[in-house]
Amino acid sequence: MALIVAIFVSALVVVVESVPRSGTHGPLLLAVEWVCTVMFTIEYGLRLAVVRRPSRYATSFFGLIDLASILPTYLGLVFPSTHYLLVIRILRVLRVFRILKLMEYVGEADVLLVALRESRWKMAVFIATVLATTVILGAFMYLIEGGTPGFTSIPTSIYWTIVTIATVGYGDIAPRTPLGQALASVVMLLGYALVAVPTGIVTMELSRARQPAREVSRCPACGSADHDPDARFCKRCGERMTREPRGPPPAAVGERG
Repeated sequence: MALIVAIFVSALVVVVESVPRSGTHGPLLLAVEWVCTVMFTIEYGLRLAVVRRPSRYATSFFGLIDLASILPTYLGLVFPSTHYLLVIRILRVLRVFRILKLMEYVGEADVLLVALRESRWKMAVFIATVLATTVILGAFMYLIEGGTPGFTSIPTSIYWTIVTIATVGYGDIAPRTPLGQALASVVMLLGYALVAVPTGIVTMELSRARQPAREVSRCPACGSADHDPDARFCKRCGERMTREPRGPPPAAVGERG
């Protein structure tokens, strides 16, 4: 709980430091920053001391996040000169990545990570389809609106298509011809349909991740769990499979609660 509070306080310090009138509270913000940095440094050192493979943890996602949470403050001591003001500003902003450390302390984050990992291929196919669609629609829009202001090239038309499909609608570029406006209407309706697709994909994987199973075939080498129930070897790396129980098994027939 102390580390969670420190994460929020540290992120708040980074935000407050960007306010021009925060200079009057400089010493207080600096003291809070160093208290948080010392806490994160102790935590990082203890993790390296107790983990079985320190190098593997240091290069993992959470290991890199833990390192990024303490490194900018110490690097700020190496670049104290005003000539490195831009470097110091970058280091200060990088400290906001400490907010990612919250994922280590929230149990539901594991379920979300599993859902995102299991849906990565579906999302990749979806994004590739959207990219192909935007290129085609952007080319058609350039063909129709090529002589009007704004649609000066195919990349610009693709930018307009992405903004329209995402239902952002900046309004900096707009079709002028009736045929272009008709195509824009189709793109707008298509955008509403596409927004629901990734939501449905992730929601389906979240429901699967929450459903308990009697046992799951999980690869001890790569960690992949999307195998057939009777699989003996991993279909991704070839390692021999292990089965892990997940959730309580259903009650036997005739068994009383």
